[in-house]
Amino acid sequence: MTLRPLNRRTRRTLVVGVMCTGLAVGLAACGEEDPDAGTNGVGKLAPAKIQSRTVQAARGADTVHVAGTVVSGKKTYKLDMRLNAKGGTGSVSTGGSTFRLLRVDDHLYLKASADFWTHSDDDKGQHGAGNAAQKLDGKYVKVPKGDPAFQQLSTFTDKTVLLDGLLTLHGTLAKGERGTSSGVRTIELTGDKGAGGTLDVSLEGGAYPMRLERAGGAGSLQLSDWGETFALREPSPTDTVDYGRSLPGS
Repeated sequence: MTLRPLNRRTRRTLVVGVMCTGLAVGLAACGEEDPDAGTNGVGKLAPAKIQSRTVQAARGADTVHVAGTVVSGKKTYKLDMRLNAKGGTGSVSTGGSTFRLLRVDDHLYLKASADFWTHSDDDKGQHGAGNAAQKLDGKYVKVPKGDPAFQQLSTFTDKTVLLDGLLTLHGTLAKGERGTSSGVRTIELTGDKGAGGTLDVSLEGGAYPMRLERAGGAGSLQLSDWGETFALREPSPTDTVDYGRSLPGS
């Protein structure tokens, strides 16, 4: 078979065709990247499925660090707590006072300065209250189970109870913008367009909740260090005070 030389029109058609094909390939390669490339795939899921995965990941993690504010009733609490299945440790601030909490299994301790306890026992008068405050200053005071404060304070040290109460979004769920939290890629999950709360969910590793804006301006929290172990042990007897059946009121 004899090959005939291509005429000018045929050569031009082939050149244009090759250029257009290359251009198309180039545009596809240089186009917008897949936002889910290299992620855990949560961003592709429906909003309800994202929330389910997030709750599952949070419950399955051994530990978490919770920091931020929670508004409950008329009080604002500033938390900085590390939690695991056995309890938790960290600080809580409210009404201008700061105290430390430590819970190991069923034993809950509160540690505060003398100023915290100064007005703890009005029945004893100012002098009696001052003496009690000095005895409790800087000590881990064991909170009796029968004391009304036990249930309230232990909530801040209970990973399951605290997270179940905080991670609920209200209203119609929807996916929002993609962003980052503490350097981790996230996708936003909203309830009622944010009025029911906003949750940033990790797109890397487990589908952990990373940042929460609670509904109605009821606080915001940063959640980090998922699965990272920390020391949790009872205080030494020399640093502990057992006040009896109830704590002094404060």
